[in-house]
Amino acid sequence: MKKLIALFASACVALTAFAGEFPDISIGDVKSALKAKKIVLIDVNGSDSYAKRHVPTALDFDAVEKDLAKHLPADKDALIVAYCGGPKCKAYQAAASAAEKLGYKNIKHMSAGISGWVDAGEKTEKAKK
Repeated sequence: MKKLIALFASACVALTAFAGEFPDISIGDVKSALKAKKIVLIDVNGSDSYAKRHVPTALDFDAVEKDLAKHLPADKDALIVAYCGGPKCKAYQAAASAAEKLGYKNIKHMSAGISGWVDAGEKTEKAKK
């Protein structure tokens, strides 16, 4: 019985550890989706960082969080990709979870973040004034 309880407790801990995690997407796959215009990117680095540089077409999560639904496509299977600073940053989860709560099913995380995007030599945009 003790072994069964220990196994159940371990399973609960494992499920909790993975809660809120979203599948990773590579920079190459993001580039391909951007080229095909089949992606919505959400930058979760804050408006100051967004103003300086962000992945082209990305939404500024700070600016659109309250009315995110207005900025996302009607198709709940559309590819939604959230990113933040880099591989150790977990801030992306706020945007990914918000999209999930709105019913979107194809949500991914570009774990490389803006730092990986820049390190890969990819172009960035500045906020339009």
